[in-house]
Amino acid sequence: MLIGEVARRSGVSARMLRHYESLGLVQPSGRTGSGYREYSTEDIRRIFHIESLRSLGLSLREIGRALDDPGFTPSALVDDLIRQTRERIAAESELLTRLRRIDAADPDGWEGVLQVVALLQALGSKSADARQRAALSSVDEVPVPVEALVEAALSESDPNVAGALRWALARSGDGGPALLAEGLGSPVAAVRERAVQSLAEMPGGEATAWLRDALVHPDVVVRGYAALALGARGTAAAVPTLIDMIVEGRNDTDAADALSVLAASDTVTADQIAAWLVDRLAHDTAEAPARGRLTQALAGIPGTTAAHALVELSHDEDRGVALTAAYLLQLRAAR
Repeated sequence: MLIGEVARRSGVSARMLRHYESLGLVQPSGRTGSGYREYSTEDIRRIFHIESLRSLGLSLREIGRALDDPGFTPSALVDDLIRQTRERIAAESELLTRLRRIDAADPDGWEGVLQVVALLQALGSKSADARQRAALSSVDEVPVPVEALVEAALSESDPNVAGALRWALARSGDGGPALLAEGLGSPVAAVRERAVQSLAEMPGGEATAWLRDALVHPDVVVRGYAALALGARGTAAAVPTLIDMIVEGRNDTDAADALSVLAASDTVTADQIAAWLVDRLAHDTAEAPARGRLTQALAGIPGTTAAHALVELSHDEDRGVALTAAYLLQLRAAR
């Protein structure tokens, strides 16, 4: 079969077939009397093999090795192709993400594009100072898509930079709470903690709703941050979790302060919180430290229910609880 017919049937141009021949990949088995290349059935099969391997991303040099070396094993080469393909996909995905973020920033002209690119690069800098400056400037100088701020906040380990990123997120507008809530499902504990800390500083009802959902999160750290934030927002749904924190000794001082804030809202809420504390005191008799913390928490709860509870506790069998209650009653009387 002559080269033109081979090109027509294989879909490989005559020019490419000559190139393969120059590299030694395909050598026509014969020549016609006029000197034209003549390809055998085996030659055509080899051409199809070459094209198949090219479709996998192999170079022509690698294809030559694969077809001509009897001892060649494809596993190492295929593994290397998998690695290269993954790296290429990762690089393309990163580029796509960067382009989407630039588009979301809606820059005004090329100068704006360059500013956004510079700021995005600064957010990923190895320098903590550079990352912090980028976070702070993202609010007033160059608008940065909230997605980029969330990604930076969830990966930031430096406390100063993390604080700047949370500050920027709180002023970033819509979209932030839902993206941060996705971080609550991360398998990495540090990412979940950063997500809930950032949510705690986000204003608005959407962030509050996500924090309420986080009260039943399996991670006690996430539940604790959510409860403290909700307590500061006056959300009574946080009370059971705050009391759990006091019993377990996890940020119990902050939890007691949050209960005090909630109790100050009105008499009914204060009496309900006091009743919950008293109930836990009755059911945690075996845990002396927990009972002591619960008694101390009553100090910040106004109203008659808390006062009556302290009177009863001043006669408690646990001397530490009794002394604490008596002291708190003295403080109340002196007010």
